[in-house]
Amino acid sequence: MPHLTDLIRRYTALKTADLEWLHSLVSDWQLLADLSFADLVLWVRLRDDSGWVGVSQMRPTTGPTAFQDDLVETFLRGGTADSADDSEDRPEGVSAQTSARRALIDRAWTEGRICREGDPDWSGGVPVREETIPVRRDGHLIGVIQRSTNLSSARTPSRLELTYLQSASDLAQMIAEGEFPFSDQGPLMVRSPRVGDGLLRLDQEGRVVYASPNALSAYRRLGLTADLVGAELARTTLELSTDADARDESLTWTAGGRVPQEAEVEALGSTIQLRSIPLVVGGVRIGALVMVRDVTELRRRERELMTKDATIREIHHRVKNNLQTVAALLRLQARRLRIPEGRAALDEAVRRVGSIAIVHEMLSHTPDEIVDFDDIADRVIEMAAEVSSTGAAVVPRRIGHFGLLSALVATPLSMVLAELVQNAVEHGLHYGPGSIEVAVHRTDPSPLPGAEGAGSRLLIEVTDDGGGLPADFDIEGTTSLGLQIVRTLIVGELGGRLEIRPQEGDGTKVSIDLPVERDIQPYA
Repeated sequence: MPHLTDLIRRYTALKTADLEWLHSLVSDWQLLADLSFADLVLWVRLRDDSGWVGVSQMRPTTGPTAFQDDLVETFLRGGTADSADDSEDRPEGVSAQTSARRALIDRAWTEGRICREGDPDWSGGVPVREETIPVRRDGHLIGVIQRSTNLSSARTPSRLELTYLQSASDLAQMIAEGEFPFSDQGPLMVRSPRVGDGLLRLDQEGRVVYASPNALSAYRRLGLTADLVGAELARTTLELSTDADARDESLTWTAGGRVPQEAEVEALGSTIQLRSIPLVVGGVRIGALVMVRDVTELRRRERELMTKDATIREIHHRVKNNLQTVAALLRLQARRLRIPEGRAALDEAVRRVGSIAIVHEMLSHTPDEIVDFDDIADRVIEMAAEVSSTGAAVVPRRIGHFGLLSALVATPLSMVLAELVQNAVEHGLHYGPGSIEVAVHRTDPSPLPGAEGAGSRLLIEVTDDGGGLPADFDIEGTTSLGLQIVRTLIVGELGGRLEIRPQEGDGTKVSIDLPVERDIQPYA
């Protein structure tokens, strides 16, 4: 389905500021739909003023929908409706229905006020009450909201439903006057409270005039024993809160319905999330809506996850420290050896331990078991290239990006790179000057689930401009410990493919093809 931005830019002449206002509106109009028990459709004028196009739609979670089909990218021209991607004949009665809809939208646009049909519309088989709400920003109209209420389950409304409907009426009036959405609203949390989570209606003084059962239950968990109706919500909330840091002006203004923002209250082991929506009609503050949600279990799970993540990072940090200690001990032992072969073997062991330590160091700074391997590769390549004991210049460089890799791939791959670069310095360049290039290409995952090679793949080539391979070289029968380690890690552990062949001209090329997990993208 086309995005709101695409539809606005494709069909209308609205400015960027108007588009941002509409984005803020539709990101928060689930509230209006739930309070109204009604479907909402946002209509905007076509660029040539020949009619309207539906650009967004919302269904209520508190009542039955009035529309089974989507009206997004549906056009209203001359009293008829047509869709950009559906040319089939419409049911009988739709022409009259869309003609009345167009007339009601036009009237709200022309008169700049909320308009309502006198009688319910039965053309769709169920009674639907139609209303239109003009959307205003900075004194000018930018669209019209069609509010359609399915009356098939109509009955005598309860106190809760009457409060919902009155709040919806106030909110609709604020939209028509350009007071909602709020331009100065603070940042909302990932999951803000919804109408069904719990609703409090406040008067001008910040006293509770209605509390839904869910909202009252949430405050009971905070330790409230008295009746919430009639109480000053800000004072009551502060008295219940056991968090000294929460006793500030922010919580007071939020619980008092003075500002459009969110806050949390903790008491007796429970955590309650509040969201305040001041009601300003006709330039006068008439009260506020405060939505309440019990997030105790959610916060408990978040704390558990944070504790686990911190523990894992601490483990990686300690492993890195222990590996560095082992490397230092091996380095001290190598200095005491008088046998060159033994000293070289210990030096290689130090390098291998160091490459693993680099991965654990990176993992100790990340919240999960995924690392950006580019930084690790650069450090491993540079470390391995510095083993030249002659002081000759070896120039290593990386081309391309590895991206994000899991620890299960990053640890063996770091050892592979270290071995290949060291092997190029030792056998290809014979500890002399030269260049080493590590080129990497990451393929995109296939969009078809279950397809062969559906995940990303890493294609790595390590080349040098040294003396090349000996004539009798055989990767299967090589006695080089480094190449044996590379082959074991690439083929055996990572399930990849390894090929070593002469480079065109001078030098050697090592090609590696590795599978990468489907759910880890090159960059987040």
